[in-house]
Amino acid sequence: MGAKVPRNFRLLEELEKGEKGLGAEACSYGLDNGDDLLMSDWNGTILGPPHSVHENRIYSLKIHCGPEYPDVPPEIAFVSKINLPCVDQRNGKVDPSKLPCLVQWRREFTMETILIELRRYMALPNHKKLPQPPEGTTY
Repeated sequence: MGAKVPRNFRLLEELEKGEKGLGAEACSYGLDNGDDLLMSDWNGTILGPPHSVHENRIYSLKIHCGPEYPDVPPEIAFVSKINLPCVDQRNGKVDPSKLPCLVQWRREFTMETILIELRRYMALPNHKKLPQPPEGTTY
């Protein structure tokens, strides 16, 4: 087993990748506040997958990386209203017991892993046609 990368180094790697746009084209992320020395609070964006009710929609999310990240997954909440089985309709929080990458969390996973997984989740046959709230509404 290799050396365990400290939380701050890991978050700096993710910040650099997110700022340079080196990740998946349909997902982006970055620090919510550049002065956040603990790098705890992040913003994420997912472009809705094609051939679904989400196509041409842009979804905003909040990501909170606690002190145990990356050993423990971050907390994820949609800012944009969305109708998905893994999202609490009262507050936009993603239920970690309903999203496969959070259920089977591994230290190697990143914020990008979660955003990509959420986008795939939107495109699943039983989710891609779910009625959605009006575009632009927020929690």
